[in-house]
Amino acid sequence: MDITQILLAAQSPDANLRTVAETNLTQFQEQNLPNFLLSLSVELSNDEKPPESRRLAGIILKNSLDAKDSSKKELLTQQWVSVDPSIKSKIKESLLGTLGSSVHDARRTSSQVIAKVASIEIPRREWQDLIAKLLGNMTLPGASAPLKQATLEALGYVCEEISPQHLEQDQVNAVLTAVVQGMNQTELSSEVRLAAVKALYNALDFAESNFANEMERNYIMKVICDTAVSKEVEIRQAAFECLVAIASTYYSHLDYYMQTIFNLTANAVKGDEEPVALQAVEFWSAICDEEIALQDEYEGSDDGNSTIHFRFIEKALPSLVPMLLETLLKQEEDQDQDDNVWNISMSGGTCLGLIARTVGDAIVPLVMPFVEANITKPDWHCREAATFAFGSILEGPSVEKLAPLVQSGLGFLLNTMNDSNTQVKDTTAWTLGRVFELLHSPAGANPIINSSNLPRIMAVLLESSKDVPNVAEKVCGAIYFLAQGYEDAESMSSVLTPYLPNVIAALLSAADRADTTHFRLRASAYEALNEIVRVSNVPETSGIIGQLLQEIMRRLNLTFDLHILSSGDKEKQSDLQALLCGVLQVIIQKLSSTDAKSIIALTADQLMTLFLRVFACHSSTVHEEAMLAIGALAYATGPDFVKYMPNFFTYLEAGLQNYEEYQVCSISVGVVGDICRALEDKILPFCDRIMTVLLKDLSNSMLNRSVKPPIFSCFGDIALAIGENFEKYLPYGMPMLQGAAELLGTLDQSDDDMVDYGNQLRRGIFEAYSGILQGIKGPKAQLMIPYATHLLQFTEAVFRDRSSVTKAAVAVLGDLADTLGASSKDLFQAHLFHVEFLRECLDLDDEVRETASWAQGMINQAVVS
Repeated sequence: MDITQILLAAQSPDANLRTVAETNLTQFQEQNLPNFLLSLSVELSNDEKPPESRRLAGIILKNSLDAKDSSKKELLTQQWVSVDPSIKSKIKESLLGTLGSSVHDARRTSSQVIAKVASIEIPRREWQDLIAKLLGNMTLPGASAPLKQATLEALGYVCEEISPQHLEQDQVNAVLTAVVQGMNQTELSSEVRLAAVKALYNALDFAESNFANEMERNYIMKVICDTAVSKEVEIRQAAFECLVAIASTYYSHLDYYMQTIFNLTANAVKGDEEPVALQAVEFWSAICDEEIALQDEYEGSDDGNSTIHFRFIEKALPSLVPMLLETLLKQEEDQDQDDNVWNISMSGGTCLGLIARTVGDAIVPLVMPFVEANITKPDWHCREAATFAFGSILEGPSVEKLAPLVQSGLGFLLNTMNDSNTQVKDTTAWTLGRVFELLHSPAGANPIINSSNLPRIMAVLLESSKDVPNVAEKVCGAIYFLAQGYEDAESMSSVLTPYLPNVIAALLSAADRADTTHFRLRASAYEALNEIVRVSNVPETSGIIGQLLQEIMRRLNLTFDLHILSSGDKEKQSDLQALLCGVLQVIIQKLSSTDAKSIIALTADQLMTLFLRVFACHSSTVHEEAMLAIGALAYATGPDFVKYMPNFFTYLEAGLQNYEEYQVCSISVGVVGDICRALEDKILPFCDRIMTVLLKDLSNSMLNRSVKPPIFSCFGDIALAIGENFEKYLPYGMPMLQGAAELLGTLDQSDDDMVDYGNQLRRGIFEAYSGILQGIKGPKAQLMIPYATHLLQFTEAVFRDRSSVTKAAVAVLGDLADTLGASSKDLFQAHLFHVEFLRECLDLDDEVRETASWAQGMINQAVVS
């Protein structure tokens, strides 16, 4: 078959031709993968072939080696590994040859495919001469600029794909030498210089020992700083990107170069093209991130003034803050209309916010004169910049420093919500939201909001919720944070009760607006509504919330009549249903935790009918929200929920089997726990099917690992609900628990995500054991004896590891002694670690101490008896 013709036909405007060609390609791939890949590499390398067929050959080749999905990627890797070495060798030679092609697209694609092959082979200690071959292109006498450019791109992509441990130090040295030479001003081709700077960016992670060597570091930094003033914009931008990466990766080596870098960034911010200026500001943001992390790390320890913390931001403050304040005046017209806009004024404000978090109170006297000088100027740019500057520094400085400024400036901000310019109003609404989020503490010493200014605040917010959509969205955010302030002081939330009907009406009206093309106003309005309900003071407000419940149910019912003509319509319906289910969940939770429970009892049938209709619309996002709302309803209705189980169970089972959308699966597992607590032993008829699906989930390698700890906790919930009836599941569930306990020993302790996952898994295992022990307690308690030794060994291992699941581990010791009684005496005497463990727990926080003293009592009883 002529591969060129098939590749061209696969791009034909004629759908029939395309389908036949795609079928041919798939057959070729399935029947003879090695030759298929070889044919594609030959097509890509042949300058005589049409650009279109070469482009597609490159794309298919790349997609045959890599995929976003990790299991698909693993499969593609295995397929490549099993290809005959002689064919692989031809493909690789063909790819290396293509780097010298006269066609730019072919060179670029080839460099990307080389990196994909390298990502499979280099970690397996194969293709060990790749780096040498690429470097050979750079030193080839008379090597063309396109060949050098493509080679540097390939080196950069290879560094992006593999880990530093996979290259020897002499290879790293050679790569850096070639890249730095490519950046040199003596290199006449700007394309080669740009490719070199980008390759250096990808190679920086490999350069740890080079940065530790002063001479090499000086040379690399000099070349980057020289390149940051090249005459080509793209090259200057790429050089600053390298400086940003160095700020994050090699902060501890930067002291000597900071004056030079400050001058470079200051010149770029003041006078360079925006893409370069953005990276110059980003450098200072990266330094802030490092210094904030260092402060968090050393907080409260004697190393607070550690030599590695240079306090660059503090030292540069007097020059850095004025430079950034100037950027705030460079807004674009209508930037408030575009949520994704990122320009120098946004970047400067963001950096200012990070500086405030880095240095705290010290920023305030440097920013306030700018605010005061610009806040009343006729030019809207000045007013908006002043408000943005003020809003940006509210996180970091102390409440004592900020409260007087906010108290004197709040009236001014409220007045500014009537400004003639939309962008000023947009930023003011955002700033009010920040004030409420960060400084509004009703129970604090000097509250920002009091009985004298609350009426004015509410009046302005309610009026401004009718403003243009982007302003209204920020106003909804401000209402959200205003309400959130009362979460920890719910008794004080009575002050909001008189405003509740008007706030609810304003938020529902904002959510309904037809002029809003962006979904965010509606989402923001419903989120604010949720928060208002959460903090409202029942019983004062139960009547109002009861009316809101009816209104939200009415709205959810209307979504079933929407005309769905396209996937976009379907998505809008799903998004709206998800928001409304979210509000219903919050209302159900609020009313069911108080004396107003009867309101839920009266509407439970209607609610459940609505949720089942939502499921029938089929969409994972709605599934999540409706599932959470049903969990809340199960808690609210208790044993009466059993009447809904026959109709609901099909959807619950489908949620538990949804491996692809693992969040749905995870939430469904949580809802099983809610239903167990609500129904207790009435859940028994459904348990065989639930346990079957949960056990399958645990065995499924495709299911995201984060779902597995909640499944173990769910075993405990089921056992607590059905008691000794859990006996039939022990032979299946217990080996799973033991297997998971053994898996913990194999997790990579240097990976923070893995450490977190390990702790979640430990907690899940302990919660399972606790639930099963409590459930089986009684006549059948002896069933647990075969598993007790393993449980004690596991608990001891967790104790020795010093992991953060102490309370769950202590509780399980108490449950074991409580359930097995005298039968556990020998076990505890054979595993005496519990003495030391419980003694240590008595020095921890109240909750752990209480659990430990209870467990100690249970063990003493068992051992004495």
